[in-house]
Amino acid sequence: MTTSQSNSQGILFILMGMALFSIQDALIKFIYEDAALYELYFGRTFVALILLVGYLKFSKQKIILKTHYPFLTIVRVICFFFGFSFFYISLTYMSLAMANALFFSSPFFVSILATIFLKEKVGIRRWSAIFIGFLGVYIVLNPNFNDFDYMKLAPVACALCYSISMTITKITSNKDNVFTQMIHLYFGALLISILFYIYTGDGQINNFNNPTFQFIFREWFSNPSYAWPYIVAMGFIGAFAFYFVFNAYSIASPSVVSLYEYSLIIWSILTGFILFNNIPTSRTFIGVSIIIGAGIYIYFREKVKDQMIVTDSPNR
Repeated sequence: MTTSQSNSQGILFILMGMALFSIQDALIKFIYEDAALYELYFGRTFVALILLVGYLKFSKQKIILKTHYPFLTIVRVICFFFGFSFFYISLTYMSLAMANALFFSSPFFVSILATIFLKEKVGIRRWSAIFIGFLGVYIVLNPNFNDFDYMKLAPVACALCYSISMTITKITSNKDNVFTQMIHLYFGALLISILFYIYTGDGQINNFNNPTFQFIFREWFSNPSYAWPYIVAMGFIGAFAFYFVFNAYSIASPSVVSLYEYSLIIWSILTGFILFNNIPTSRTFIGVSIIIGAGIYIYFREKVKDQMIVTDSPNR
């Protein structure tokens, strides 16, 4: 498979994964007042792990737990877990569109990390497109810097952790297959969630009036009949979404496919409108148009570069 074909397939996987993530985010907004954050994380991860193991058994594939990169795997698990903890927390006080707009500082981080650790060459045109895409994120967000709330940086913290995790995925995919890497994430998430249950699961430190902190430290299983059907659904949705994303980063260039994660903003706008009756403003549409335009430009620049390499090859 050529680089161009790999990138095209990676982009398709990213688009599918982002659509599923928008649905998962909406479910979190539905239940965050009736479940604890790490109860949700534990239940969703447990369901996803059962699905993954069942799929591997059904397809008669060997379950491989050993990693060739133990240190990088631990770093990736920790970054991924706490990165999305930040994001889930932000959904308690932000709209889907705003949280995802802030999250999309991730391509900037991914490009820097890919340049440093993966030795990818990112030219001035792609850097310019990344800057323009980030400008689109700024337009969607429309921040008020006169009264800055640092809690709004939670999705940005998620973006940094996520970018580190995905860059490591690109490195470790050389020897660890996608299923092994997913199992590591699931086991890590279960272990860390259990530790949170030991220290916060009875609601022993939930002395807060703020809904966000209540979400973090609420007693587990306080309303299971309502919350757990949503949690189980998130397990199914998240398993498929992560599978698509990990495959995208494994087969394609991170600095290319990362830009197509911007599609999550469009999915979030649609989901917010359908489920929460949030009507996007004209400013939002302008920002999203800029973001998508920058992503499309990057994609076609990559195709042109691949064609030039083939044309200039002495072996053609």
